Parts: sequence; C-alpha cells; structure tokens
Amino acid sequence: MIIAIDGPAGSGKSTVAKTVAEKLNFRYIDTGSMYRSVAWKSLQKNTAFRDEDAVADIASKVKIELIPGKDGQLVFVDGKNITDQLKVEEISRGAAIVAAQPMIRDIMTTQQRKLGQQGKVVIDGRDIGTVVFPQADKKFFLDADPKERGRRRFIELKGKGQSGSTDLPTIIKQIIQRDHEDRSRKIAPLKQAKDAILIDTTHLSVDQVVEKIIQIITPSS
Repeated sequence: MIIAIDGPAGSGKSTVAKTVAEKLNFRYIDTGSMYRSVAWKSLQKNTAFRDEDAVADIASKVKIELIPGKDGQLVFVDGKNITDQLKVEEISRGAAIVAAQPMIRDIMTTQQRKLGQQGKVVIDGRDIGTVVFPQADKKFFLDADPKERGRRRFIELKGKGQSGSTDLPTIIKQIIQRDHEDRSRKIAPLKQAKDAILIDTTHLSVDQVVEKIIQIITPSS
C-alpha cells in the first residue's frame, strides 16, 4: 500500500504522515527533505540554486538516506547527518527554487518512486498524489489557514532556536509567498488530486488528523 499525503507548508503533513506511518508500521518518506538535501549540498558546493545544470549534476550524484529515528526521520547526505540543518530559512528558500526546476524534479521523482515501490509507505510532499504516485492506494490533501500555518512554523523555529529576528508576520508572508510559488510553478504544481480527501487542519490537533486518516484507511479499527 502507498499512502500519499500532500499539502502546503505548515499544514502539518510531515508530522501527520510520520505518525500515521508509525501507527501502521509503514515506512515514512519525507520528499521535502530530499529537495532540502539537494539545496544543502548545493550550498556546500557554493552552487547557485538557480544553476539548473549544476544542481542537477549534484542531485544525480548525491546519496540521500532517510532513516527512522527516535524523534523522527533522520536525513543523511553522503553519510553526514544534516537533519537539524534542513529547517533553516536559507535551505527552505533554496529547496523551493531547486524543486521548481524540471531536471531536478525528474531526478527526485525517479528516486521517490524507487523508494515508494517497496510498498507499505506513507509519503508526503506537494505532488505525490498528482505526479509521483497518481495511483496511490489512498490520497490525502492537508490544508490550513495561512495565519495558522505561519504560527506553527514560528513555534517550530523558536523551539529549535532558529527564529532569530524573524517575527510571526514575516513568517506568514513567507508562507503565502511559498504557496504562490508552489501553486504557480509550471512543473508539478501544488494542487489537490481529484481523488484526494481534503482535511482542513486549522482547528485540529495532529492526533485528530491522524485519527481521521487511520479511520479512512482501516475503517474497521
């Protein structure tokens, strides 16, 4: 079984997907961390995010490992644990840029399909149900009010000591800008698959969203 969970930044899809995977004893695949990994590696090599040829070369050669950890998924790039480095704003911006480039998108999609074809996976991102696995067994699209998504991201960054001088209104603006970029890009834009179940998470806890999804996947449980 392949369970696809899509949605914009701050909708809770990563936390929800990870928890659903744990409850079902499935593997969790965070595709966003794969694009962030490419952005991180590009930064390490002083490669401009918009240099598609150079970044594609990096994406085709970099070794990205997604390993379950006690507190969530660990991300290793060429053997180095970079999990805590992937949520900084510079990497977020870089990931949005590289993810909009066709060559990088093709490389990552191929890698994601290889991971998903192993079966029993919960995979989240922005184009899983529409592009990567349009034939996924179950599809969900999580969304929430931009102000609430910005609040969540601010709390997340503050908890990791990464909020710095960035205030909540600025983060909300960044969320809205990222939404625009994701929904308007020419290749694999963010959108709800026609057969995906929409869940508005604005006023729901993670546990409530997870419970909804589990009940849909295993109605007899």
